[in-house]
Amino acid sequence: IVSMSILSENIRYLRAQLGVSQKKVADDLIITRVRYAKYEDATSEPPVELLIRMSRYFHISIDLMVSADLRKIPLKEIMELPDNRILLPVKVDHNGENTIEIIPHKASMGYLSGYADPEYIENLQTISLPFLGAGTYRAFPVEGDSMPPYKDGAFIIGKYLEKATELKKGKSYLFVTRSEGITYKRLVKAEEETITVAADNTFYDPYSIPLADIFEIWEYACSISTEEFTKDDFNMDQQQIIELLKELKTQVKELKKKPVSIFYESN
Repeated sequence: IVSMSILSENIRYLRAQLGVSQKKVADDLIITRVRYAKYEDATSEPPVELLIRMSRYFHISIDLMVSADLRKIPLKEIMELPDNRILLPVKVDHNGENTIEIIPHKASMGYLSGYADPEYIENLQTISLPFLGAGTYRAFPVEGDSMPPYKDGAFIIGKYLEKATELKKGKSYLFVTRSEGITYKRLVKAEEETITVAADNTFYDPYSIPLADIFEIWEYACSISTEEFTKDDFNMDQQQIIELLKELKTQVKELKKKPVSIFYESN
């Protein structure tokens, strides 16, 4: 009874940290809102299989969810607790060596629901790059224009980081997050409960990601481009145009903030 009481307080707290409704959590857990509400009210006890889904959803180990008052532990410390480590499934070859799983472009969003599922990882295609050395690596697809010169179709190979304290300012990382999915950005700064990241394309503004929103962190290890680079990819004129567009974007924002005055001219 005590553990279920702690669980109810914890899942209510974690949901509040995410800023989502009971219905949203229930839908994501594939249960009804009424059923989920009973767990937050401690009037019902979730079965083991649902506890596992909750653990993956909130990215908190079952042990912590049912035994510790998470309201008293900073989110940063929760992420760094050894007992909170959620096992990372990896694929190995016939020699028992880790291989590099490839997350396909068309199914990249499926990684959010399969990242902790051994069966999902087992079905991914793999490559081997012995020169990378020791560590756990995974290849993620690149999309958009936020991190030039990488184009759609390219892959960034990341090395798995177990703790947020391993993040280093100025280095680029692949963040697997609840709200954005897979995003490749450069770290600007790390704070107690959030990190600030930025794109190398200065057209995009830096932004913050709550630590509670992060499932996995992969440090840049190398990249694979599926298209040949062209001179235009490194054209300074293009960079100047990007800077100009960014200035215009800022000016438009400032204009929207100012009140509009209408003058009528009398005859």
